[in-house]
Amino acid sequence: MSGRRLLAGVALLLAFVVVSMGAWVRLSDAGLGCPDWPGCYGQLIGVPEAAHEITRAEAAFGKPVETPKAWKEMIHRYAAGTLGLCILGLAVLAWRQRARRGPWLEIVLLAVVMGQALLGMLTVTKLLKPVIVTSHLLGGMTTLAILALLWLREHRPARPAATSAGLRLLAAGALLAVLTQIALGGWVSSNYAAAICADFPTCQGSWWPEMDTHHAFTLDRELGATASGALLPGAALTAIHFTHRLFAGVVLIVVGSLGVLLCRQPLLRRHGVALLAAMALQIGLGIANVLLQLPLPLAVAHNTGAALLLCATLAAVARVFAREKARGRVPAAGFPRRFEAAR
Repeated sequence: MSGRRLLAGVALLLAFVVVSMGAWVRLSDAGLGCPDWPGCYGQLIGVPEAAHEITRAEAAFGKPVETPKAWKEMIHRYAAGTLGLCILGLAVLAWRQRARRGPWLEIVLLAVVMGQALLGMLTVTKLLKPVIVTSHLLGGMTTLAILALLWLREHRPARPAATSAGLRLLAAGALLAVLTQIALGGWVSSNYAAAICADFPTCQGSWWPEMDTHHAFTLDRELGATASGALLPGAALTAIHFTHRLFAGVVLIVVGSLGVLLCRQPLLRRHGVALLAAMALQIGLGIANVLLQLPLPLAVAHNTGAALLLCATLAAVARVFAREKARGRVPAAGFPRRFEAAR
């Protein structure tokens, strides 16, 4: 296995860990465990634990030190920093080998990670503003998706499957549906709207509850407030949650249809099975989170399930759009192609 392939695999696994840890930090209410960035109460290594460290930190930052929450936030930052170093290594390797293959996907990935660092800082300094938290989550998923594409590029199948234009269109639609649902899920999480409906399939005992879509999807506002600064009404939280739930039906239809069609083709069957399994797991986790009122392990698993569904969809889409590998040898100028095999 080449060094670049190994590093891409390690980075992909680490990205899964970082995405899951990000959900763990957010859902355990530790997103502001450290009031500054990139350190924690002025410390780059560790968090205030000794009595004199806590006293000094509380005097400097004007808030009580919650050591367990601070450690959660810093562990996430250390993991994200390690991932960033892996991605920097991938970009350097790709640039050195640019004569064989363009390094642009790795360069884009590096730019995304730099943007993620900025969003991580803004998440703290802007006190968990929903649009920034959601953008940070989407940046993490984008990082994961590009790493998955790099991994898939290293494992491109030699034998492409016969696919129709309709199947390719459905595959593209499935990817768009999954991406949209992840964005809606991030908006639910960043607004703490997951527990507003405690029943399923109804919401607050109604098939169509009262909703305030205007305030629900106003992006430029603070957490728990409208754009004017008033308290965000419960109907807005209901609209956020219920929209995510309704769009899950769209994902079920589009992604489910793609999975069933893939299962009918021998060369694509394993992708269809993986896609259907990931979708079923994610829907099951979503329902369980509603009925059990968002226990932390299930809530984190739901976020990880979204990452798995995204990767399964990307793998299926890449397989549907796959072309035969290049032969690796270009025919000499003026040399008849029918004699190439004999060279």
